[in-house]
Amino acid sequence: MRLRVILHYIGLVNIFLGLFMLLPLGFCLFHREPDSLSFGISIALSLISGLLFWRLKPLKVANLGLREVMVIVILSWISASAISAIIYSTSGALPNYLDAFFESVAGFTTTGATVFTSLETQLHGILLWRSLTQWLGGMGIIMFFVVLFPMVGMGAAELVKAETPGQETGRITARIKDTFKILLTVYIGLTVCEFLLLHLTGMHFFDALTISLSTTATGGFAPTDASIGAYDSVWIEGIIIFFMIAAGVNFSLYYLAIWKRHPKSLFNNSEFKLYIAILVIATLIINIDLIINLGLPLGEAIRESSFQSVSLVTTTGFATADFNTWPTFSRAVVLILMVVGASAGSTGGALKIVRFLILSKFAYRKLLRHINPSRIVHFRIGGNIIPEDVIGKAIGFTILYFGIILIGLLIMSALGLDFDTAISSVTSCIGNVGPGLGLVGPEENYFLIPVVGKIVLIVCMLAGRVEIFTLFALFTPSFWKWR
Repeated sequence: MRLRVILHYIGLVNIFLGLFMLLPLGFCLFHREPDSLSFGISIALSLISGLLFWRLKPLKVANLGLREVMVIVILSWISASAISAIIYSTSGALPNYLDAFFESVAGFTTTGATVFTSLETQLHGILLWRSLTQWLGGMGIIMFFVVLFPMVGMGAAELVKAETPGQETGRITARIKDTFKILLTVYIGLTVCEFLLLHLTGMHFFDALTISLSTTATGGFAPTDASIGAYDSVWIEGIIIFFMIAAGVNFSLYYLAIWKRHPKSLFNNSEFKLYIAILVIATLIINIDLIINLGLPLGEAIRESSFQSVSLVTTTGFATADFNTWPTFSRAVVLILMVVGASAGSTGGALKIVRFLILSKFAYRKLLRHINPSRIVHFRIGGNIIPEDVIGKAIGFTILYFGIILIGLLIMSALGLDFDTAISSVTSCIGNVGPGLGLVGPEENYFLIPVVGKIVLIVCMLAGRVEIFTLFALFTPSFWKWR
């Protein structure tokens, strides 16, 4: 591996990050807030280190190797989180660097698992930066500099592939850069539209901005302690529900439906249809459970069940109700939704719906061939035959995914946490959801999680966002053999 080449690309990420820090710094200066110094330190560190690293390698080099790509992806996320953590720790917003790093990782991975015990006492710059880290992480730090920095050149496709979780959906244009320019346009468009609609409802400019940044990224950081429930508005909740659903759709489908003017491609997509079906079914069964076992009025039950179902399936993590107090059945559904996740090619996390499609069809094929071993069963999704290597990757990914949950559960339980907290914290963090059950419920936070537990959850958040295979390949002895 070429260390100079790796540091060169990390330098690009650091430069990119430092430039985006100028936005919250502007808010700090405008409101004359004291945390402007913390942003100034982080911006200086980010830009100086970025320029120094960037100059380590000439612009024209050979293609990146696979191992180099994996290291660049992982170190990019760690570097960005480490620099961002300086803002939280030096400003006094958080008491120690580990908590600051946890908050930064939760932001960039769009998990939204916060360690802040009080958000409404924080300054504008801190709150804006929290949401901005989610917005940057939603489409991926690597993706952004592939689009914005033409000098990346060779290796760009490999970088994006190594970072992007979920099944491959293919390019929608001939060049990877053009593809992601289109996806970035959709991403920005959704953010702007939500901001305008929220602001039109009467929501304060700053709140509308931070919530829009977090919604499109399916991140869930809000500027209030009670999340979206603080606004107590059906209109606001309806707007956010719509954009959470939109952010959980495969962005490639927007290109086909809008740019190519093939709206049927959206409704003919198997994953999209299952995505909508899961949202409807989850809302319906939770709604019935809340009416029967909690005695909620129909309107209130629909309002709570629909918002929470959408928030959890899309792994956004916003809340309007404390589902910690829901009946056992509904809380079980909540845990399942944290695992399911949104569509591949979206900003959502967790296992992704397409994997459930692949695994269910694989199981059905095995069942048919068990009955009739000589029978030939074609494995198709949306009319396309699924290659065996894609099936194998989905199976391997799922095994690793649940293996991490089980190991995490054992560690968190060994730390003395109750079962609800242990299982939901790990499931929520690897699924990039945010709130869980027990001590990490929607009205609680992760501040009281022990130090070792926070380190475990940081690893889970990174594994859920940057692709499990990419992260854990670094822990295999063969990866580091020089060749």
